[in-house]
Amino acid sequence: MADLRQGARTGRSGRPTLAVVGATGAVGTVMLRILSQRADVWGEIRLIASARSAGRKLTVRGEETEVLALTEEAFDGVAVAMFDVPDEVAERWAPVAVAKGAVVVDNSGVFRMDPDVPLVVPEVNPHAVRMRPRGIIANPSCTTLSMIVALGALHAEFGLRELVASSYQAVSGAGRAGVTTLRRQLSLVAGTELGTHPGDVRRALGDDTGPFPEPVALNVVPWTGTACEDGWSSEELKVRDEARKILGLPGLPVAVTCVRVPVITTHSLTVHARFEGEVTVDKAREILATAPGVVLFDDPAAGEFPTPADVVGTDPTWVGRVRRALDDPTALELFVCGDNLRKGSALNTAQIAEVVAAELS
Repeated sequence: MADLRQGARTGRSGRPTLAVVGATGAVGTVMLRILSQRADVWGEIRLIASARSAGRKLTVRGEETEVLALTEEAFDGVAVAMFDVPDEVAERWAPVAVAKGAVVVDNSGVFRMDPDVPLVVPEVNPHAVRMRPRGIIANPSCTTLSMIVALGALHAEFGLRELVASSYQAVSGAGRAGVTTLRRQLSLVAGTELGTHPGDVRRALGDDTGPFPEPVALNVVPWTGTACEDGWSSEELKVRDEARKILGLPGLPVAVTCVRVPVITTHSLTVHARFEGEVTVDKAREILATAPGVVLFDDPAAGEFPTPADVVGTDPTWVGRVRRALDDPTALELFVCGDNLRKGSALNTAQIAEVVAAELS
């Protein structure tokens, strides 16, 4: 295993130096806001992006910082490097950062299922951070992160034995192109009578559906990711594999259906979870109400349950509609929401990095 203190280099403050790779991207922009809001555990924060972004000035922790080009030299003296970049960039440059002495926390999908790379959610499996033989720690996908904190808390008490979930994923999960596509489509359908005849929305919007296979305005699209065997999508298999790895349940039966909905930011999921023994709603509510990173918001009679419009911009996983399954006393039904750009991407990466910083200090 790699030296647990690998990359333990600090600046004049005595605190570790952090690099944010992909600082000018959508997730990187959120990351800079999060770093400015959380406890100040870092010395220098170095901002790194592609050569075309080099020289830009961005503000982090109230200081204007110049963006550096992504080069080997950019990692000199870096203790922890957070990567918020496309898969191909992470695959090439994460090992470079490790070779320069940094611990890498990667938000891409390249390393998540590598057996030598821990997949970490600090509220669920923080101990896994220390087992990083490649010097890399992976951040789960935003869909998995939208449910796994609540699910992990219930698993710790009841013992999860089966999971069925459906996701309702915001367009920002497809990046800026997804957001631009939805806003453009909404401007075209607003004030019309579209959505009342077969195919009328598609005809009005044309074939420019952006990163989606069908129109997303006035619609839901039961597909995210790429095609895999037997009709499954890559996104659905990703949630299955990641949940198993994070919870340490390699044989857990999991079935997932992923759906894109006309929401800008915040993923939602319905969750059917079966446990080892009989469960009660009262106990489940007690666990969720006290679990770190979870907000229980559950009084349907009073109109209280989480929705993306209310959860967006917040850090926790919000949970509502907690019920015991009608036909199975060992199963719970939940509705969960989580901001896919905060906890779903940037925040969890920052939390992992902070665990590493505490270890290195």
